[in-house]
Amino acid sequence: MSADRSTPESSFLEFVTRLHAEATRANERRGLVLAGDRDAGIDAAFSAVDAWNVDDTDVSIVSTRKGFRFDRLSPRRAESLLGTTREMVILDCHERFQPNTLGQVLGAVDGGGLLVLVTPPLDDWPEIRDGFDEALTVPPYSIDDVTGRFRRRIVRTLRDHEGIAIASVRDGDTAADSSGVRVRTRGLTDPPARTGRKPQRPPANAEFPDPVYESCLTPDQVRAVRAFESLRGPAAKAAVVLESDRGRGKSSAAGLAAAALAMEGERVLVTAPDATNVASLFERVREFLSKHGTIRTVDDEERRFETGTGGGIEYVPPSVAAASVDQRGDSATGADRPLLSNSTGREPRRPRPDTVIVDEAAALPVATLDRLLSADAIAFSTTIHGYEGAGRGFSVRFKDHLREAERDDGRTVRDVRLEEPIRYARGDPIERFGFHALLLDAAPAAAEAVDDLRMENARTRDGPSIAYRALDPEELIADEHLLGEAFGLLVFAHYRTEPNDLARLLDAPNLSVRALMARGHVLAVALLAREGGLDPDLRASMYEGSRVRGNMIPDVLTSQLRDEDAGRPVGLRTMRIATHPAIRGRGFGSHLLDRIHAEFADGDTKGNEGDTETSNEDGIAVDYFGVSYGATPQLVRFWRRAGYGTVHVSATRNATSGEHSAVMIRPANEAGERLLARHADALADRMRDGLSDALRTVEPDVIRATLGACPASGTQRVDLSERDWRAAVAAAVGPGTYDAAPGAIRDLACASLLDRGGDLDEEGRRDDGKTGGENGNGDDPPLTEREEQVLVSKVLQGHPETRVADELGFTSTRECMRTLGSAIDGLLDVYGGEIVDEERARFETR
Repeated sequence: MSADRSTPESSFLEFVTRLHAEATRANERRGLVLAGDRDAGIDAAFSAVDAWNVDDTDVSIVSTRKGFRFDRLSPRRAESLLGTTREMVILDCHERFQPNTLGQVLGAVDGGGLLVLVTPPLDDWPEIRDGFDEALTVPPYSIDDVTGRFRRRIVRTLRDHEGIAIASVRDGDTAADSSGVRVRTRGLTDPPARTGRKPQRPPANAEFPDPVYESCLTPDQVRAVRAFESLRGPAAKAAVVLESDRGRGKSSAAGLAAAALAMEGERVLVTAPDATNVASLFERVREFLSKHGTIRTVDDEERRFETGTGGGIEYVPPSVAAASVDQRGDSATGADRPLLSNSTGREPRRPRPDTVIVDEAAALPVATLDRLLSADAIAFSTTIHGYEGAGRGFSVRFKDHLREAERDDGRTVRDVRLEEPIRYARGDPIERFGFHALLLDAAPAAAEAVDDLRMENARTRDGPSIAYRALDPEELIADEHLLGEAFGLLVFAHYRTEPNDLARLLDAPNLSVRALMARGHVLAVALLAREGGLDPDLRASMYEGSRVRGNMIPDVLTSQLRDEDAGRPVGLRTMRIATHPAIRGRGFGSHLLDRIHAEFADGDTKGNEGDTETSNEDGIAVDYFGVSYGATPQLVRFWRRAGYGTVHVSATRNATSGEHSAVMIRPANEAGERLLARHADALADRMRDGLSDALRTVEPDVIRATLGACPASGTQRVDLSERDWRAAVAAAVGPGTYDAAPGAIRDLACASLLDRGGDLDEEGRRDDGKTGGENGNGDDPPLTEREEQVLVSKVLQGHPETRVADELGFTSTRECMRTLGSAIDGLLDVYGGEIVDEERARFETR
């Protein structure tokens, strides 16, 4: 903490000049809070620009107001600052202070620069409700129910953190100078002057040309570029994982490596969530190739380059990149391969690239990253501890896939972590402020503190004490250790957790947190959202298409599935649930859910549907528990075993997870049972035809799992005509074909999957290898995993048998269709009767 509350300078402008000199000398950034009247604060910010002696073109202001002389962005567009640098950024916090926006602007300020926050008076700020608070207002709550805990924590952090000056701006302040500004905390730290960077030398036996390494600014960048050498040449079977916090030069290092590969004649494909993400990478490519190679800029955005050696670099969206690396059999090389599209006409078939570079990889769905792994030589570059919380899904899930590739197909994987900042000095106080204020570096407890814990030991008298607790937001902001571990678990387990989510956790009235604790550490945590209990007018409005914030399951069931009463019952949706990675698979997550179910179930067998409350800590009586998530067979298994049934599967993939979302419900009383029953039956009806239309792209194993978890009423009965029964038998064991009775076989397949009683193992496979359900003759014959997959892909989704055979790994189409016949035969064992027995006997006697 800075201790610089001495006699102020004679004027605000002189103080800003001194702050600038210190920031420049140390190559660090500084912060300036202008707290008070909005207009006076903006005027003072303009004065700071003049005192800082910065050109207007190097200043951005983020504000809901317009009419500034600087580059102005609305808070909703502040993300466009990512990947750019400014000497000064002004953030107007008055009308809509969004935590994400603070995270976005922090990274744009360059070393020696200034971050200016124009805020209400700091003592008053936590009690002021603004546009972001309105977004936290979830029916049936009002804005008066939203708290200011997040801003209270921000204010405390601003006051405590070094490198941040605080000034009051208020008309009539006699202690202020002529500019109306009174400096209260000066933010001066008197750091030592920073020396210039040492030139970098090429490593011994480097394969890239020396100028590539001499263009690096840090030893970290040298190590990163050296790792890319493993991607050289036609025989390369390698992956590079490049990770760093923002400002470490990872994109620049990737750009230098891409330029070196292109100069060797290789075709480099670069992809990222958006073209703006690769601006600094391509700027480095352009700079290096212009100086050391032959370059031709092909489009105005400078996202495509060719070299004189036949190589080139181009940006394409992730879906195009994934399709490119999926191609096989393209033998063209060097100058014979078209790198770029023609300027007119249709684009030629894109050849398979030599190397793929994925920038901001953690922001892409894991399914897309898996497809990109088809490339032999590939690099993944990603930001950790960024404002968007990216990197966790990448770290948790996709890195496991890389390790499998390393083990199974001989791919070498090299990990490089860049630590040293490039745009500002190590230990920069504004970076540390951002990490602390927004919990960008939040993490679970150290593995060694919890890795010996097991639920079975905890249930014995001699085992460690494991407590189920509500984590009250007031307790969380008072205990940084507890908040960091709880939020760190949520961040670690989810694809993308943002600073906005931290504010929601602390301030949103519809959210609550439950956890398992031991030894002072968070073992498992769940973020819960109260939904439903909506009044008739709001339900009617939702039915007509209005969106109601914070009521995800009622919204889906009402607006999409046309159930106007779906918003009447009260639900408790698990938004996120996470178990410490060191103790996963030991039952902690299931135990946490069991405790949540026991706490919130109201015990009213008739159902309260929003009319009563119970004695749990949040005073909420629920009719059902709900969840929506990117469906995988393993996750469906987890929720199914927790008592949840499927009521919806989305037709489109989630933009973040890359998976189709499933909605599941567990009843808490009769009202919840009625809701589940009508939507499970509706899903069963929908799936029969929807699987060949809107749901045609869902993976067969996801369909098997979600239908198997759909509690449609009773055992499925199949009512076929005599002709259809005979045609099905002929397709299974006689001379007939599937095409003679597709509808009948579809009915059988749907019934089988809905009736399936066998559970799924840890890998999402069947525990017993059999279909469940009862049938007319009492048999329970086996239906294998492969048979079920064929039924889904060929019969229910209607894919051609050649595609089914290819995607399911059959050696031939004939083998695939034989498996289909075997599956149909198994279905006839389950659902057939006398007609089936009679028809089978005819073929058996031949």
